[in-house]
Amino acid sequence: MSTIAQYVEKASASQRSASAALEGLAFDDADIVRKLRNIDSPCYIVRHGSRTGVTHIPGMAPDENSGLSLLTVLPVVNPSQLGSSSFLRDHRVQYAYMAGAMAKGIASEEMIIALGKKGFLGSFGAGGLSLDRIEQAILHIQREIPGKPYAFNLLHSPKEAAKEKGTVDLYLKHGVTTVEASSYMQMNPFIAHYRLAGLSQRPDGSICIGNRVIIKLSRVELAAQFMQPTPATLIGQLLQEGSISALQARLAEHVPMADDITVEADSGGHTDNRPLISLLPAMLKLRDTVRSERAYSSPVRIGAAGGIATPQSVLAAYMMGADYVVTGSINQACVESGTSTIVKALLAQVGMTDVAMAPESDMFEQGFKVQAVKQGSMFPMRAQKLYDTYQKFESIDAIPAHLRETLERQIFNDSLDNIWLKTAQHFATRNPSELKRAENPKVKMALVFRWYLGQSSRWAIDGNPERRLDYQIWCGPSMGAFNLWVQDTFLQSPANRRVADVAQLLMDEAAYLYRLQSLKMLGLYDVLLDGAGERQDA
Repeated sequence: MSTIAQYVEKASASQRSASAALEGLAFDDADIVRKLRNIDSPCYIVRHGSRTGVTHIPGMAPDENSGLSLLTVLPVVNPSQLGSSSFLRDHRVQYAYMAGAMAKGIASEEMIIALGKKGFLGSFGAGGLSLDRIEQAILHIQREIPGKPYAFNLLHSPKEAAKEKGTVDLYLKHGVTTVEASSYMQMNPFIAHYRLAGLSQRPDGSICIGNRVIIKLSRVELAAQFMQPTPATLIGQLLQEGSISALQARLAEHVPMADDITVEADSGGHTDNRPLISLLPAMLKLRDTVRSERAYSSPVRIGAAGGIATPQSVLAAYMMGADYVVTGSINQACVESGTSTIVKALLAQVGMTDVAMAPESDMFEQGFKVQAVKQGSMFPMRAQKLYDTYQKFESIDAIPAHLRETLERQIFNDSLDNIWLKTAQHFATRNPSELKRAENPKVKMALVFRWYLGQSSRWAIDGNPERRLDYQIWCGPSMGAFNLWVQDTFLQSPANRRVADVAQLLMDEAAYLYRLQSLKMLGLYDVLLDGAGERQDA
C-alpha cells in the first residue's frame, strides 16, 4: 500500500473510532442519568469540545484524533460493597443491611423469611411473646429458609428473669446462631450463657464463635461493657453451674461479648432521641480505642440505626463509618409486617412530625418513654395523662371523683376496679411478684395504668376497630422521611411495600448516590448534570 493510501486508511480509521466513541456518549441529562444508574458497569466521564458526557465503552481510547479527553472513571458500584465485608461473612448475607426486631411479632416470621431469601438479615420480634410462640417461630423460620440468614431478638426482662432464661434456653436448644439483644443495661448470666456456649477452638488454635450477638445500644458507657470480654465473675458462675465447659471459660477471656453494636439514635419505640450524626462517631472512636487495647482478631463492628429510611440516610451512615445499617419503623409498614392493615395504612400517611414521646409500660414507674405515632391516635396524650395522674396521687382512691370518672370513660372504657381485677389475673399467672408489690397502693395504681399501655399496642397489632383512637404504634420520624421519598412511586401504596424490595431499593439507590457524591468530590457534578441526577433520583 502506498504512503498516501496508508494515510487515508489511518485517517478513516480514526474517524470511524471517533464516530463510534461519540455514538456511545451520553450528553443530555436523561441519558447521563441512565448510564450513571447502571451501577454494574464502569462510567467513563469524557469531554468533547465544550461538552462533558458519559460512556460505558471501555475500549474507547480518547486521543487527539477523536477530540475526546478522559476526565475520570467511575468504577462499578455494587451495593454489597457498602459497609463491612466481615459483616457479610460472619452473618452469611449479601448486604450489610439488617431489619431490626419489632416486639410482639411485628417483625414477623414472614418478614424474616422474605429478607433471608434475598440475602438480608432480619431479626424476629420475640419481645412480649410467650416461649411457646417463640419456639413456633424458630421452627417455622428454620424450616422455610434452611442455611439462610436470620436472627432472633433477646430482650432483657429484669422483672421476668425466668422468661429471659427460657428464651436463651430455646435458642440454644434449636441452634439459633444469631441474636439481636436489646434493653440491656449491663451483662448478665443469660446473655453470657448464650455467647459462651457457642465458643470452640479450631485445630489451628483460633477461636470459633458459634453464637453471634448483635446488641442495640444508645449509650457509650454501655457499649464499652459489651466491647469487653465476659467478666470473670460471670464466667465462674456459668462454669460452676455446668452451663459452659472449662475450654469455653478459657476462650471467653479473648472474645468480646458482642460481635456487633448497633448504635440506636432517634428510633421508634424505646429511644433516647439522640442524633446519629453525634452518637455514631463517639461509638466508632470507642471501638477503635478498645481495638488497640485488646487486639481482637475480629474487632467489634458498629452499625447505625434510627433514622435510616432513605438512600441518603443509608449512604450517610456508611460514609460516617458504619459497618452496617439497621432499619425499623419503615419495615412495620410493609406487607409482611405482623401488625394490622389499618396500622400499615396509617403509617403510609405519617409525616416526620407526626410522632411523639409517650410513657412506656414496663418502665412506667421510672418515667421511661417510647416514640409512637400521634397522627390519628390519642395514645400519646392519654398515656401522658395517666403518668401525670400517677405522679400527682398516691393511690387510686386518692384520685378525685371527676378525674377518675374521666379516666374510666375516656381511656379505660371500664371502671378502675374492673381493670384491677383483669390486671391481677394477668400477673397471677405471668409474674406473681408484681401482686406482692401491689400491696403498696401507688404500685397498684401504676399496674392499673400499665394495663392501658400494654393493651394499646395489642389493639394496634390486632386492628381492633373499637379502640382505633388508642393505638400505640411504635414509630420514629424516619417513617415520614420514607413516605416523602416514595411519594408518587409504586411504593406509596402500602400494598406494594414488600420488605425485601424496600431493602434492595435502598441499597441500590445508595450505591447510585455514591456515584453522584464521587462526581461532586471531583468537581464534575455540576458540569455534568447541574442537579438533574438528584432530581430524577427523587
